[in-house]
Amino acid sequence: MSQRITITNEDILEQVKLSGKIPEIIEEIVSRKVIENAAFEAGIKVETEELQKAADQLRLMNQLQNAEDTWAWLEKQGLSLDDFEKMNYSNLISHKLFRHLFADKVEPYFFQHQLDYARAVLYEVILNDEDLAIELFYAIREGEESFYDVAHKYTQDIELRRKGGYRGIVYRQDLRPEISAAVFAAKPPQLLKPIVTSKGVHLILVEEIIQLELNNALYQKIASNLFSEWLKQQITQVDVVKKLDSNCLNS
Repeated sequence: MSQRITITNEDILEQVKLSGKIPEIIEEIVSRKVIENAAFEAGIKVETEELQKAADQLRLMNQLQNAEDTWAWLEKQGLSLDDFEKMNYSNLISHKLFRHLFADKVEPYFFQHQLDYARAVLYEVILNDEDLAIELFYAIREGEESFYDVAHKYTQDIELRRKGGYRGIVYRQDLRPEISAAVFAAKPPQLLKPIVTSKGVHLILVEEIIQLELNNALYQKIASNLFSEWLKQQITQVDVVKKLDSNCLNS
């Protein structure tokens, strides 16, 4: 026999408390209010046509082909039509505020910090024995071993082992300083002499240095970082006053 369970708003709030997510949710609320207040102070407005376009994009993103699909999705998410409009407004006002604050700052930031966004295509094996790393370095360089075979034999990480130590495209800022200096001084394809760090002895093959270009993906990455840093700074200056129903929270 199937069991019928009724879930109330109080049940949902209780689960939020039990999951330990109230601080996280409060931070999200503060972020939204900071963005809305900053947009208001900047005189940023959202037009009806913009809201409609944002709603259409959200429906497309969630593969909501018609009104029935949309209503079913809203019900599943526990949202009303007003909630849906507020969601679109929040997303849109955030995007418009970003453009107001940083649209003309991404390109200058990129050129000032372009070394941080340099990229390289790398293969890597991390060993515990420096003497072994040196031995393997010369064996690969002399053609006695292939980097793929060395990676397959000595790499502990299963996925990296399957890929022959291939790490893919790596940003300079994501590498340790001692490694990035050697990588970006290389003339690909080049096998680097073993580099010792606190993680072990790195045997690295630099396959390619990718020429810097402010493409859409990098633009979005920089934009997101700038906006996130701005938002964090704003939040630190906010005095959060919690007006919560103690009976609701302590039930």
